[in-house]
Amino acid sequence: MIALAKGRFLAPSLGLLARAGIRFDEEVADSRRLVFDSADGECQVILVKPMDVPTYVEYGAADAGIAGRDVLLESGADVLQPLDLGFGRCQIAVAARNGESTPDGQRPIVRVATKYPRIALDHFNSKGIPCELIPLSGSIELAPLVGLADRIVDLVETGQTLRDNGMKIVEVITESSARLLVNRASYQTKRRELVRLVDTLGAVR
Repeated sequence: MIALAKGRFLAPSLGLLARAGIRFDEEVADSRRLVFDSADGECQVILVKPMDVPTYVEYGAADAGIAGRDVLLESGADVLQPLDLGFGRCQIAVAARNGESTPDGQRPIVRVATKYPRIALDHFNSKGIPCELIPLSGSIELAPLVGLADRIVDLVETGQTLRDNGMKIVEVITESSARLLVNRASYQTKRRELVRLVDTLGAVR
């Protein structure tokens, strides 16, 4: 069973699986169902929220999954990552308003708005900068504009949304892209099938 993320990763994930010979008789992206059998009956996929993919794989509800590295880092899930699938490339970055020049280190505590609290906390702790995390689920760029936060930590693809809102990247934390995740136990008990999946996806990515 393979867990696929709903949203922007779904179409490229399905395209990748199709190139690997895993196809479906119905339009998965347009269906309201959550579980699908492949046309040949040899594979099954489930559709879940992006942040849930590592959890389904870690606990063995799915043998493999496709999710962004950002999601994996934030979840802290203990899974194998045999492949960088090459799509969904972006950066996890710290951003601030244009003209913001006070170094973080001169503030007693930096307020950081983010939907990646684990990544943000690890980053600022590694630099010895005390921070107060403000969890948000959307429109992260708004937080500094209304004085809610000094910085944001978010996923940045082109940077256009930041520029449109008078903000800029001040530091890149790490790069992110789609990854194939594999359950550790499944890799032992279903090694032949999963090695074939890894090899096939690696050849067509």
